[in-house]
Amino acid sequence: MKWKLDTDRPIYLQIVEHIEKDIMKGKYPPHSQLPSVRALALAIGVNPNTVQRAMAELERKGLVVSQRTNGRFITDDQERIQQMKREFAQAEIQTFLSHMADLGLDTQAVIEAIQKVEGEKDE
Repeated sequence: MKWKLDTDRPIYLQIVEHIEKDIMKGKYPPHSQLPSVRALALAIGVNPNTVQRAMAELERKGLVVSQRTNGRFITDDQERIQQMKREFAQAEIQTFLSHMADLGLDTQAVIEAIQKVEGEKDE
């Protein structure tokens, strides 16, 4: 199945973000092996060079480790993975609060709305 890619943003960055989310969700647990560049390129429907660029970025971020003859693996560094989760959550929260501010809601109003929704879930 091919991935849905946005033509308005660099493809390799979208691949990076997709793999980061898969790491956060546990699809790729620490020390698990990623599919080969060719296999990913085929699955995504992009040029292998684009996937290679994404892998280089994941390595630069410290999320993926390359083993010369064995392929690429997710880092064993649990703290790095937790840091990525915190950074992602913070960015999502900032975006959400910005959208709520555009609607005229301050942080307290947003907190109250969230508490109300959470309370309704428990009922």
